[in-house]
Amino acid sequence: MARDPSRRSAGEHARAAVQRLRLRTLVTLGVLAVATAVLGRAFGLHDGRFLISEIALLVSMLVVSRFVLPLLERRDRGASAEEHVGGLLEELSGRDWRVLHDASLGHGNIDHILIGPGGVFTVETKSHPGPVRVTRLHGATLRQAQAQRKAIKAITGVDVEPLLVFSRAWVDRPLIRRKGVRVVPARMLLTHLTRQPERLSREEIERAHRRVVAALQEHEKHTREFGQYLRPMR
Repeated sequence: MARDPSRRSAGEHARAAVQRLRLRTLVTLGVLAVATAVLGRAFGLHDGRFLISEIALLVSMLVVSRFVLPLLERRDRGASAEEHVGGLLEELSGRDWRVLHDASLGHGNIDHILIGPGGVFTVETKSHPGPVRVTRLHGATLRQAQAQRKAIKAITGVDVEPLLVFSRAWVDRPLIRRKGVRVVPARMLLTHLTRQPERLSREEIERAHRRVVAALQEHEKHTREFGQYLRPMR
């Protein structure tokens, strides 16, 4: 039975991607190392085939150190940031708030969705160490947050505030909006949310939450059905 997409843990998708990339890297290096050793034993250390495999292994190690390891570090840092912010947000779950993590609606993942007395919020988490100048934020970062706001508003029928949360960076102008997106350091996130004036009743919170959950489950169903349709064609 498929897992309920509304019950994912914070950073689940990002952490799984890190583990897959790490495993593939180790397997690739392991296969090359074994192949090099086998060729060396079979044909001798001066055989051309052994020398070619040794060069391939050395090149692969260089590529891993120059490109793969930095990528792994960035992705691991991103997963850790989502997990950290998700842990903070879980503190709200017992106070009339509904918290959803790693929400996929077909256009990339939304790190966190919050529905509570203070309204509906999307949270895009960034692990950039800083410092962050709010006036210099632009491009894809803000467009992503704006698109998430639009998607959740269409589902819930409620105004949504997009939050761009930096898990560990120093932000020069915290809580200021940049092109409609509020920029928040993680240390101020819970305070900002809990100090919001009451905008939604309990009934409105539950209705918005049900709509988001239904949308997530519908997307998961279509994704699963599409995968089953493609399988016989391979």
